[in-house]
Formats: sequence, C-alpha cells, structure tokens
Amino acid sequence: MHTYSPQIPASLVTALRAAERVAVLTGSGISAESGVPTFREAQTGLWVQYDPQQLATPEAFKNNPRLVWEWYAWRRELVTKAKPNPGHLALVHLEPMVPELSLITQNIDGLHQRAGSQGVIELHGNITRTRCSIDGEPVESWNETGEIPPRCPRCGGYLRPDVVWFGEMLPETALMTAIEIAERCDIFFSIGTSAVVQPAASLPLNAKRQGAILVEINPDETPLTPLVTYSLSGQAGDILHRLVQIASIR
Repeated sequence: MHTYSPQIPASLVTALRAAERVAVLTGSGISAESGVPTFREAQTGLWVQYDPQQLATPEAFKNNPRLVWEWYAWRRELVTKAKPNPGHLALVHLEPMVPELSLITQNIDGLHQRAGSQGVIELHGNITRTRCSIDGEPVESWNETGEIPPRCPRCGGYLRPDVVWFGEMLPETALMTAIEIAERCDIFFSIGTSAVVQPAASLPLNAKRQGAILVEINPDETPLTPLVTYSLSGQAGDILHRLVQIASIR
C-alpha cells in the first residue's frame, strides 16, 4: 500500500527556495524504505536468537570476534542488495538547488553515496569499510587465510567493520563538522530518525537555538515532533520527492 504525503506547506517551499544553507540529518527510517532492517527490528534466520545491541559492542567483539564479524558480514550482504530509494535520490536532486547542502547521516549503509550524494558526513561509520581493531586505521585488502575475522596485514590484529559500536566515541571530525553545520544552517531537516540517539539527537536542537527552520519527515512521532516548525508525517521517499519537485518549479 502506498503512503501519500500530506500537503507540502507553501511557506516551507518558499523558505527552501530562499535558503542559503540547508542541513539534512538522516536516520534508519530512510534506509528502511530500501529494505534495510532498522537496528531495533527483529533479526531473521540464524540471527533471530541474538540481540543486536549485545553484538554491536567492543565487549562482544573481544569475547567472540568471529560471531560479531559473521553478523556484520550478514548485514553487509543485506545492505549490498538494497538500492537507493526516491528519498535518497530527492536529496541528490536538492543538492544543486541550494547554495550549500550538507548531508549528515547516522546510517552505515552508504546508500546516500550510491545515490550520488557528495561529501556525506557519516556519524556512525560505514559497514562497507574495514579497519584494524588495534590501530583503527582503514584496511583495503588482506590475505584470506580462512581465519575469521581476518588479520590486519600491517600488525596482525583482528580486522573489524568501520562502524561505531555502543560505548564508543563518534569520529571527532565528523561530529564537530556536524555541530558546526547545524549551528549555521537556515533550514534543518530531520529525516527518518528516532531523535533519541545522542549526540545526533542534539543537532536539530542546536539548529533551532540558532534560529533555523526545523523540518521533520517521519511516519511516526518522535521527541522532536512538538519542537519542529514543520512536521511532515509519512515516508521520506514520497514527501522529499514531492517537496523537491515543487521547489524546483519556479
């Protein structure tokens, strides 16, 4: 069944056309529209017995590195099969329409980049990349010896997905850049995010404090909903597509 978006407010279209700096924060909701299960959704098949929040931790990797590596290999396969949806593509089309568009994501699937978005700021890393668990440096290739996880070709430490686990700090440069963007934008879009995972959940509040117009696109209400200038209830693929279409017609 197709979910139709509500009427796009004319005042939002006018504001978008006039905006100099637009910031966008995306969460798992936009990826869910591409068939990527959100982190809190039930696991399937072999993984149904595991709690994702117990696997995505440094402790889990230390206790059972093979289990964690194999779980991420399964998730990577799901992501590889997924395709960018109209929400991702609408953001690509929005980019040349405004003088400055900054895209910040909590998602680790790389779908924004595959859609064609430039300079995406990844707060939680990227599941398609691998790094050394000892020095944290990215690793492009390694010797396949059959050992799981594979070993770093430089130091022999276990390799791990280049993602942020529970209890780990976000990449400092990405976070500081995101905060700066939020504090100097004219319009801030919060799209498909639960608005509860910190520190990302603070970004729209930072933007609002600095006088930005706050727009939420989400089928569900969140803690952010009562605070926004515009709450557009529905799927990002539908609403964003329509908004960008309308804003592009002068």
